[in-house]
Amino acid sequence: MISMINRLQDALGSAGLSYNLLLPQIAVVGGQSSGKSSVLENFVGRDFLPRGTGIVTRRPLVLQLHHSDTESKGVNRIFTHGGSTSSASHQIALCQLKCSTCSDVGTCSRLFGKQNNTLLFDNQQVWYLIKYGEFLHCRGKRLSDFDEICQEIEAETYRLTGTNKGISPVPISLRIFSPNVLNLTLVDLPGITKVPVGDQPPDIEYLVRDMIMQYICKENCLILAVTPANMDLANSDALKLAKDVDPQGQRTIGVITMLDLMDKGTDAREILENRLLPLRRGYIGLVNRSQKDIDGKKDIKTALQAEKKFFLSHPAYRHMCERMGTPYLQRSLNQQLTNHIRDSLPTLHNHLQYLLVSISKEVDTYKLYNPDDPICRTKTLIKLVQQLAGDFERLIEGSADEVNTANLSGGARINQIFHERFPYQLHKMKCDERKLRMEIAYAIRNIHGVRTGLFTPDMAFQAIVKKQISKLKNPCFGFVDMVCKELVSTIYECFSKLGSFPKLREETERLVTTEIREQESTCRDQISLLIDMQLAYINTKHEDFIGFAHAHPLCHRSDNKIVAGSGVQQVIRKGWLTINNVSIIAKDYWFILTAESLSWFKDNEETEKRYMLPLDNLKVRDVERGFMSSKFTFALFNSESRNVYKDHKFLELVCNSQEELDIWKSSLLRAGVYPEEVTVDAQGNGPSENFTDPQLERQVETIRNLVDSYMGIIHKTVKDLMPKAIMHLMINSVKEFISSELLAQLYALGDCSALMDESPEQRQHREQVLGKHAALQAALDIIGVISTSGNAPSDVSHSGMRQFSATLPKKSATCDKSRTRGRAPPVPVHANQRLPGPACVPRRPAPAAPNPK
Repeated sequence: MISMINRLQDALGSAGLSYNLLLPQIAVVGGQSSGKSSVLENFVGRDFLPRGTGIVTRRPLVLQLHHSDTESKGVNRIFTHGGSTSSASHQIALCQLKCSTCSDVGTCSRLFGKQNNTLLFDNQQVWYLIKYGEFLHCRGKRLSDFDEICQEIEAETYRLTGTNKGISPVPISLRIFSPNVLNLTLVDLPGITKVPVGDQPPDIEYLVRDMIMQYICKENCLILAVTPANMDLANSDALKLAKDVDPQGQRTIGVITMLDLMDKGTDAREILENRLLPLRRGYIGLVNRSQKDIDGKKDIKTALQAEKKFFLSHPAYRHMCERMGTPYLQRSLNQQLTNHIRDSLPTLHNHLQYLLVSISKEVDTYKLYNPDDPICRTKTLIKLVQQLAGDFERLIEGSADEVNTANLSGGARINQIFHERFPYQLHKMKCDERKLRMEIAYAIRNIHGVRTGLFTPDMAFQAIVKKQISKLKNPCFGFVDMVCKELVSTIYECFSKLGSFPKLREETERLVTTEIREQESTCRDQISLLIDMQLAYINTKHEDFIGFAHAHPLCHRSDNKIVAGSGVQQVIRKGWLTINNVSIIAKDYWFILTAESLSWFKDNEETEKRYMLPLDNLKVRDVERGFMSSKFTFALFNSESRNVYKDHKFLELVCNSQEELDIWKSSLLRAGVYPEEVTVDAQGNGPSENFTDPQLERQVETIRNLVDSYMGIIHKTVKDLMPKAIMHLMINSVKEFISSELLAQLYALGDCSALMDESPEQRQHREQVLGKHAALQAALDIIGVISTSGNAPSDVSHSGMRQFSATLPKKSATCDKSRTRGRAPPVPVHANQRLPGPACVPRRPAPAAPNPK
C-alpha cells in the first residue's frame, strides 16, 4: 500500500498535483530542536538532514523510504566471477555494490554468488549494499554519499528561500532506498517558531502555522506530534496544533523524545501509558543522540543499541520496552499508514476520477491541436471564427445552454435599453410646462405682428412642433451610443476564448470593432435622416392626431396614466426596496407597482400589506448618494406639496445597484409617475411675463393640446422605429460580418499561420493540462491494479521484515463499534470523507527490526 502511494506521489508530482490532493501520508510536526530530524535519521540509519540553530527545515521535505533488494531495475554492468561470464552472473547497479576487501565500488570482478541480500566470494560475505537517495527534481541521479544528499537539500532550500531564514511551502521530494528501512512516507515540516530571525517576516509564526495546517487539516493525514520529554506536555506546540484539527485524537501519534535528558527523579511513564493526555493511537518514547554524539559522529546503529539498553534498564519503562524505541516506531508507522491507506483508497479513487472527468473535455481539445501542423492551424482558425460567430449570436438572441443567473448580459441588456432606458431618456428631455406655454405665446404674437389675430395660427403649431422634434436627436444619438457600448462589451465576452492566440485576438478585435464603429456611423446617419423626415412634413391628417376641432375642449393633463384597457390593475413591477426616511432604522419591504398605486408588504408572500400609495400627482426625483454610501436612492413626492405617507412630504426608497434604480424609475414612468420638472426661467430675455389676454390664453391652450397630441405620435413612432433601425443597421450587420466576412478578411491579412501562434502562457497551460491528465490516468491505473488484485501487496519485501505485520493486532469489530467520533475539521475537497479508526495498542512484543549489515 505504501509503495502504491509512493508511486502515486511520483506520478502526480510530475504534474504538481500530489500535494493538493488528499493522499494518505504522515506529517511530522514539532517545535524547533524537538528531535524531528533525529527521528527521521534513525529510520534511515544515516545522517542526511541539515542541522544548525534556529529554523533549519524551511521547506517541507517529503521523505519516501523504500525497502530495496540487491537487484535493481537500472542495470549498469554485468559482474562475473573472475572476469568471465558464468551461470552465477548477476546484473547489479554500480552504485549499490562495494567490495569490503578492495573498497572498490562496482569494478571488482571477483563476484561469485548472491545470498540473503549479500554478495559472496569464496562463500564469505565480502560485498554489501550501499544505501542511496534520489531527488524528484534530479530524477535519475543517485546519491550514495549522504553528505551530498544533505548539501542538495540545503541548495534546493536556498534556491527558493535565500540564504537567510525565509520559508517556502513548495516541498522537496526525496526517496531513500535501503535494505534496512520499511516502506514509509513522511513529510518533515518546518519547526514551530515564535520570534523572527534574520530577514524573516514579522508574522513568521503564522506563516509556519499556516503551512503546517495545510497538511494536517486533511483527514487523510496522520499527525506525528514530536514533543521533547523535558517540556511540559501542556505546552507542546505540536499537540496544540494537532488538537485544533483532530480534537478527538483519532489520527495523532504522540512521540516523546529525549527521555534520557529528564531530571533525576522524574519520568514520562504517565504520558507513555496514555493517561495524562490520551490519544487514540498512543505515545511512543525515543532516546535521541545528543549534540555531542552528533558532533562526534556517533554511529546510529550504536545509538539504537544504547536506546534499547536504556528502555530495558530504566525501572519506569522496563515493562513497556517492547513498545518503545525507534524500531517499534518505524514498524508501527508502517502498519498504521498501511491501514490508513487501505481505508482511504475508495475515496481517493473517486476524487482522482472526478478530477480526470473535469479536465477531459479540455484535454480532448488539446489532443486534436498540433501547433506544428499548418493544416491543423487552418482548421483551428476556421473553428474559432465559427465559434465566435455562434457565441455572439447566442449572447444576442439568447440561449438556454448556459444561462447567466447573476445579472443581465448581452441581448437582455440591449432589450432593457430598448424598452426601459430609452423611453425614460425621451421623457427626461421634455421641457417644463411654463416654458413651453411661454414659447407658444411668443410664437402666436410674433406671427400676428402688429395685427390682433382672431384665429389660432397653425404656423405657431408647426414652429413649436419642429422645435420639439429637433430636440429628439440628442436622446436618439445617446440611445445609439448606449447600444454600441453594450454591443462592444458583448463581443469582448466572446473574444475571451481567443486568448490562447494573441495575434488572432488582436486582429479580430480590430476588425470587429472597426465594423461596429462603421455601422454606428451609418446608424447615426439614418436616425438623423429619420428625424429630418419628421421635420420635413407635419402630418396633421394622422389618424391619431386630434386636430383643431377637438383641441379646444381638451384639458391638458400633465400625468397621463398607463392603465390596462380591460380596467383591471396591471402589475408593472415587483421587488425589494428599503424605506429610508420613515423610521430610525431603515427597513426592507416587498413593493408592488401597478398602474394605479404603489403598495408594500412585509415580505414577498404578499399576505400582510403595510400601505397602499395612490399614484395621483406623484413625481420622482433623484437623491444624491452620501459619502462612502454604496446604495442608490430616489424619492417620491406630491406635486401639490401634500403629504405622501403619514406626516412625510416625501418617501425615500433605496436600491442596491444603479441598474435596479434605472429599472424602478422606468417602471414608474410606465405607471405615469414622471421625473421632477425643473423650472428654468428664460435667460437673456428678461423676466417671465404673465399674459392676461383671455383670447391669447385660449389660443395657447389650443396649440398646447395640439403639440401634445402630435408629439405623442412622434414619441410613439420614435420608440418603435429606433430599436428596429439599430437592430437592422448595427446588430444584424455585425452578426452578418462575423459569420460571413471576418474569416475572409483574416485571410486577406496574408500570413494566417502567424495568427495561430500560441502565447507562452497558453502553451504552458496546454502542456500542464496534458501532463495533469496523463498523471491522473497513471494514478488511476496504479490504484486499479491494487483494486483488481484483491489482496494488497506487502510493503515489506525483506523476508525477515514481513513477520512483524502478522504480530501486530488487527482492529476488532468491538473496538470499531465502541469508537466515538468528534466533529472532523474542515477538509478542502471531501468534507464527507470518513477517518479510519486507529489500530489497537499491541499487547504482545513486536519483533525487532533487522540490524544493518
